[in-house]
Amino acid sequence: MSNTARANILARLKETPPQPSHTSYSSPDKGRLGGVSYAWDTAERVRRFTERMVAVRAEVHHATPETWLDVVSQVCAAKGLSNLLVSPETVLGKQIHAQAERFPTLKTYDQPIESWKQEMFYGIDAAFTGTHGGIAETGTLIVMPSVDEPRLMSLVPPVHIALLEVDKLYTTFAEAVQEQGWVQTGMPTNALLISGPSKSADIEQTLAYGVHGPKELVVVVV
Repeated sequence: MSNTARANILARLKETPPQPSHTSYSSPDKGRLGGVSYAWDTAERVRRFTERMVAVRAEVHHATPETWLDVVSQVCAAKGLSNLLVSPETVLGKQIHAQAERFPTLKTYDQPIESWKQEMFYGIDAAFTGTHGGIAETGTLIVMPSVDEPRLMSLVPPVHIALLEVDKLYTTFAEAVQEQGWVQTGMPTNALLISGPSKSADIEQTLAYGVHGPKELVVVVV
């Protein structure tokens, strides 16, 4: 690079206007993001979340703490699932395992992936996981993989059934960050933002589902 070219680049960088400061998530205005203020109640958050999820071909079912097991069971039956991968260690997973007769054969992720890679990739019909929350503005699930629910559970099976607790459905991402204390306690090391089933397109813009993840996403809002 010539001295003239280098000088021109440096001059342009110096002329670049200052960038806006980072958004502060400690602001009491939890529903404000990008200069827009939202005041959505629970019903509106659920409506917006559902609308956005359905728009990208996800399924959304509404249930109560007393009926969500029925809903998951009905989803499994409607899709003709022969098995369901569920952790027996989580609060939700324990409830499913306690009523195993209502579900297809329950599978557990209880061994290294190297030991059952073939079954995981070719023999699991669906997986059920909990979520860490949701974002109404964008129709997004917050999923944080753990030892009990590793990332492959929400990535490999063709159907992902996820339960979202309505009191963890936030209006915006900024509100989720604030309410869950990500700044104060440290950002999560592995947080996933899922907005619908996996989809991709080739050079001809032909849309395909399930190429890089689940072909179907089913959300049960409780």
